[in-house]
Amino acid sequence: MEKTTVIIITLLVYKVLLIGIGIWSSRRTKSNTDYFLGGRNLGPVVAAISYSASSSSAWTLLGMSGAAYVLGLSAIWIVLGCWLGVVLAWYYVAPKMRKYSAENNNITVIDFVAHKTTGTSRSAIVIVSSIIILISFAFYVAAQFQGAGSTLSTTFNMSVNGSIILGGLVIMIYTFLGGFWAVSITDTVQGVLMAITALILPTAAIISIGGFDALFEGLRATADPEYLSLSGKNTGLAVIGFAAGSLGIGFGPVGQPHLLVRFMALRDDKSVRQARVLTVVWFLIVFTGMLILGLAGQMLIPGLEGAAVETVFFELTNRLFSPLWAAIIIAAVLSAIMSTADSQLLVGASSISHDLGLGNRFPKQRLLISRLAIAVVVIASIIISIYVPATIFDRALFAWSALGAAFGPIVIFKLSGFKYSGKIILLAILVGFVLAVIFFMLPNTIGDYVERIIPFVAGSIILWATRKRKQN
Repeated sequence: MEKTTVIIITLLVYKVLLIGIGIWSSRRTKSNTDYFLGGRNLGPVVAAISYSASSSSAWTLLGMSGAAYVLGLSAIWIVLGCWLGVVLAWYYVAPKMRKYSAENNNITVIDFVAHKTTGTSRSAIVIVSSIIILISFAFYVAAQFQGAGSTLSTTFNMSVNGSIILGGLVIMIYTFLGGFWAVSITDTVQGVLMAITALILPTAAIISIGGFDALFEGLRATADPEYLSLSGKNTGLAVIGFAAGSLGIGFGPVGQPHLLVRFMALRDDKSVRQARVLTVVWFLIVFTGMLILGLAGQMLIPGLEGAAVETVFFELTNRLFSPLWAAIIIAAVLSAIMSTADSQLLVGASSISHDLGLGNRFPKQRLLISRLAIAVVVIASIIISIYVPATIFDRALFAWSALGAAFGPIVIFKLSGFKYSGKIILLAILVGFVLAVIFFMLPNTIGDYVERIIPFVAGSIILWATRKRKQN
């Protein structure tokens, strides 16, 4: 059987499974709380792995391995930044977020942010936050569709545009049907597949080279001297900027609405404690695996440049595995894409239907409106992916940084017990988001520390300076 045939069959089975989960989940979805939070009954295994898969988009498998291929051992700062962000999110934010949202019946992150604000300030927070989420997710989901297009076009020689449309439609179908349950369960399947791939593929690459000793000896002989340095090509103060910028990625998780809703959906504190251990282990496996894969790629397929560095994952897959295993690994890439895109689509839909109140105007059609909102976000993302070209890594990190700067500070300070007026909350959100957009449009800095740190810190300073006494 030809390789392409095996891959097609594997992917068809995989996609049928996802859509089947969507149909099954639709039977458990009776209300908006079910559709957006799964009835607050999420267990630890599904919570941990679906969170992990949702936070690890196409840039984790494709972009992280590509970054390690280019940067060398200094890419470990990116790994460390992502890991520390997960630790902060799960050990500080998760238990407080679960309790706060349950006690106050918050269904969305915007419900949480705007809670206890009133009047025009509340309306402004809801509208501005919804716009920020929809804009950021449109670009974020576009990055996922771009990853899907790259995967399908590389594998089947399809046109990139056709591949983007096909991948987007599959994601839309099962998210449309089952809501939060469909997203969480499919993300769990995808997260397991990603973790297995992150173990198998780097291991196969290291074995083909002859072990880690052979890898590092080969890189010392063939790569630039800076390639195996923790500071890369940076010297002096630039080293601090590079490390800070990479670690700054860790601010992102506490402001990502599609991740925070996992905390809101957890059933109890015991589930939080169990889930956070699983999540931390998952991140270590996947990000370390992609770091090793990028380094091995420099030995096995040297000479990749530009956007081609993000194909190192596929190049090594084709070189090291049989058609059947290659098909499974390609499915893992699609898993990374779908697991992030579906969660973001669901949060985007909740902004339109629940937060902006469109569903309240037509209560009998609330679920239908939520599902149609998903279709709107999918179409916008497909258009951006096709007509606004950018690398997966850059587009995903921009959305990650922008959402983190907009919502991360208020999440941390509010969960710490501080009270704020609606105007202060709105100001902090706007300052964080606008600065992230401005700095993204400026020329890159070492490690992009300006883009990833300053907007978050600016919002935090506003909230620290205006904090009121803790709530009783």
